[in-house]
Amino acid sequence: MSLESLITQSTGKAFRLADERATGGGCINQAAVLTGTDGRRFFVKRNSARLSDMFAAEAEGLLALAESQAIRVPLPVCHGVEGAQSFLVMELLELGGRLDPAVFGEQMAQMHRHTAERFGWHRDNTIGATPQVNTWREDWIGFWREQRLGCQIDLATQRGGGRGLQDAVRRLMEALPGFFDGYNPVPSVLHGDLWSGNWDADREGNPVIYDPAVYFGDRETDLAMTELFGGPGSRFYDAYHATWPIDPGYRVRKDLYNLYHLLNHYNLFGGGYAGQSERLARRLLSEAR
Repeated sequence: MSLESLITQSTGKAFRLADERATGGGCINQAAVLTGTDGRRFFVKRNSARLSDMFAAEAEGLLALAESQAIRVPLPVCHGVEGAQSFLVMELLELGGRLDPAVFGEQMAQMHRHTAERFGWHRDNTIGATPQVNTWREDWIGFWREQRLGCQIDLATQRGGGRGLQDAVRRLMEALPGFFDGYNPVPSVLHGDLWSGNWDADREGNPVIYDPAVYFGDRETDLAMTELFGGPGSRFYDAYHATWPIDPGYRVRKDLYNLYHLLNHYNLFGGGYAGQSERLARRLLSEAR
């Protein structure tokens, strides 16, 4: 079904495209703003038709975050395949407002209060362009060992990651229980890819998050990634802590969680991320109990 037909079907109102203008959509997808003959506007992301499942999972992820009723996300309108391309159409949010870090921190803590019985999700998705395995598990340590670090180091090995990197990460995987002494995380709904390029504020200043890699897991993983490439500042963390206190062990575990993303960056982009990942894994091994 065509993009116009799916928008018509999903909104219950006929949509005819009058204008399409390219806009920023990250390094993976093409993005554009669609304007209809009636003035309605939507945001669309496109990629190869073979990646249609990636957009289907992203649409479900946005809905999962919206279900928390805690923080604003762009709601999906429809997704499908047209010719050689797959697409995801979302509501167009006017971003660029002034973000209040304290409100952002409070809303993220409220979002994380939305929990499940187990860790994982009902479907796999992607972290960037990398497959992310979300098979449900009762055991968080086992989930992180096998479905996060294990999947990434397997990919890194295939990519040519050195023996030093492989040895350090696999040794760390066996040492994971030492990082969770007295700490039992609950399965919170997670954005999953919460770096600074995936949050903003709308024109009224309301925090907005987008481009998720959703699953249910330890809320500390979201917090950790906010610190990886430039965080929202101390007011964010103070407000989060005031809403739902952070365990003292987060100081060390945040590096354990960010190792996943550094490995993923190596698998996506190569370069110095292999050495950075190996050094972090070895430092974490020295802190394992």
